[in-house]
Amino acid sequence: MSIRLKLLRKKLGMTLEMLAEKTGMTKSYLSKVERNLNTPSIAAALKLARALNVNVEELFAEEQTGQSRYSLVRHGERQALVGDGQGPGYAALTSQVGQRSLLPFLIQPPSEFSDPTFKEHQGEEFLFVHAGQVEVDFMSERVLLEQGDALHFNAQTPHRLRSVGARPAQLLVVVHHTDD
Repeated sequence: MSIRLKLLRKKLGMTLEMLAEKTGMTKSYLSKVERNLNTPSIAAALKLARALNVNVEELFAEEQTGQSRYSLVRHGERQALVGDGQGPGYAALTSQVGQRSLLPFLIQPPSEFSDPTFKEHQGEEFLFVHAGQVEVDFMSERVLLEQGDALHFNAQTPHRLRSVGARPAQLLVVVHHTDD
């Protein structure tokens, strides 16, 4: 994402200060993302995409191609997890989705809540735990999800998640976003 973010920002003639102002993120944080020293959450990626006036998948795409009626990503062609490769990270599971509103990601959440703030954004989220256990914190309630469990919620509800248990969790997260 780091190279794509910088390219898209520069293509629009935006400075880091301008992008920080449009997203509500700090210049320091954005600089770290561009230098691949920090990995933005999905909520942050949605804010960045909106500020850059692009679809969120364009932040992850390695090369841009024309729109297609569908997106097929074979197992061996899937984007590697964004992150350090050892711990938390995520990967977009589609490409060329154009104006579609479903955004599927493969997530390996951190073992601790990486940010004291809760995430919230337009749309809905669906989580399916493929491996391990995940705790979802909704401020006033925490929900423990185990392998095979699924959770669907309004993404405007403040939320955050983390892996719990002996082995790292891996889950499918599908975000339905709206342009509002």
